[in-house]
Amino acid sequence: MGENREIQKGVWEGRIPVVFNLSEDDTESEHPDPVYLMVPRISYFPLHTEKINKHFLKFVNEEQAEEMWLEHDNQPLKWHYPVGLLFDLYGSENTLPWNITIHFKDFPEEELLHCTSKDTVESHFMSSIKEADSLKHRGQVINSMQKRDHKQLWAGLLHDKFDQFWSVNKKLMESSGEDTFKYIPYRIYMVDRHYITSLFRPFTEEGHPQTLKHLLLAAVPQFFTEDEEFQKRIKIHGTEPSLETPALWLSENFSYPDNFLHMCILEK
Repeated sequence: MGENREIQKGVWEGRIPVVFNLSEDDTESEHPDPVYLMVPRISYFPLHTEKINKHFLKFVNEEQAEEMWLEHDNQPLKWHYPVGLLFDLYGSENTLPWNITIHFKDFPEEELLHCTSKDTVESHFMSSIKEADSLKHRGQVINSMQKRDHKQLWAGLLHDKFDQFWSVNKKLMESSGEDTFKYIPYRIYMVDRHYITSLFRPFTEEGHPQTLKHLLLAAVPQFFTEDEEFQKRIKIHGTEPSLETPALWLSENFSYPDNFLHMCILEK
């Protein structure tokens, strides 16, 4: 199997053009101009919205201003989901830039977690990496790293430095010989549902590689016909991989920086 650096770099460099508009309900005076940004797919919105926050706050009644939150088409966007996952789930390649509305009022407590600072994002991100490594290597790799390695992973993501991030992340992605991943860390998302995940091994007991199709048959058998034809679309990083792709290869090359394979199931 093995990792493919060119593919990993291509995944890392994915960007989404976004236009941010202030909600009509949030301003009493003139309506501010929108802000345009190219946002990395592999990142998280709170790492890129500081300037946007400052820009729009000037137009909001300060007494009413609460924590900023984002919404697309009446759908509050979970900040702890990677940007690319949110776009694959709710956006469309046909309507770019992606239109996102900024709110400072009526925080949807039922739907969103609070995000008070970048430290909140960092602790969420590191706990995801630890969870992924406990599935892959029983936590042995992340626990054997030093604090500075953990900091380097975060700094690489925060400052968009591919080499800095991958020089540490490659240890988390090693899966040679007997040391192959115990389980594939993955999550499957659909609109209006909680994500799906389960324990899935990269190889059968006889040692045969399991494919994306095997993973989907195990996780969402209801979406297959009797002759095992998949009736939906599956999207990872804006692409629709072949169902015959080995699950281990996808995990090594198509995981987000938090080391999870985040996949969206969409209607055909």
